[in-house]
Amino acid sequence: MTRLGVLLSGRGSNFLALHDAARRGELPAEIALVAGNVAGAPGLERARERGLPVAVLPHRGEHDRASHEAKLIGALRRAGVEWVCLAGYMRLLSPDFLAAFPCRVVNIHPSLLPAFPGLDAQAQALAHGVKITGCTVHLVDAGLDSGPIVLQRAVEVLDGDTPETLAARILEQEHLAYPEAMGRLLTRRWEIHGRRLIFLPAPAAPPPVAAAAPVS
Repeated sequence: MTRLGVLLSGRGSNFLALHDAARRGELPAEIALVAGNVAGAPGLERARERGLPVAVLPHRGEHDRASHEAKLIGALRRAGVEWVCLAGYMRLLSPDFLAAFPCRVVNIHPSLLPAFPGLDAQAQALAHGVKITGCTVHLVDAGLDSGPIVLQRAVEVLDGDTPETLAARILEQEHLAYPEAMGRLLTRRWEIHGRRLIFLPAPAAPPPVAAAAPVS
């Protein structure tokens, strides 16, 4: 069973979607640690309510990013974490952090990347006048929402939408997309070619072995 670490800064609803999928047996993983950089984050309390290990590691007051991330990496490693899932974690991760979990840090973003990276993606979509937006699960690299794309789901933009109404409909798709994407990453073979993540065909089953003829 793959051990996941979740990083969050707020409500952590995507963390709950991952946890629920794991409990239903739809995701071959368990959440080994939920870590947050904001002590009062609602997602941390939800994790405690579910009996999950929690680490509170505020970044404020740390000498620098490196010292904060060293504590974060240490907590994840002590918990035996193999993959790191960002669920509304509002800090960019350094190359040193990513090197500690190479190609094993995943994020979900509320737009069809590469459109509208960064904050306020829903407001960006409305301001641009797009008719379709959505959400993207991607591996994390050193850029801003720029890593290889794993899975996307589209959401229609309605004429009367506000950033809040659009965000709510996108969030519904995020809760479906994140567990599905993690399931694919954990159970299928894949490779990265340039910026593309490619899922490979399943290997062909070996031919059946002919039964030996009975000896008369």
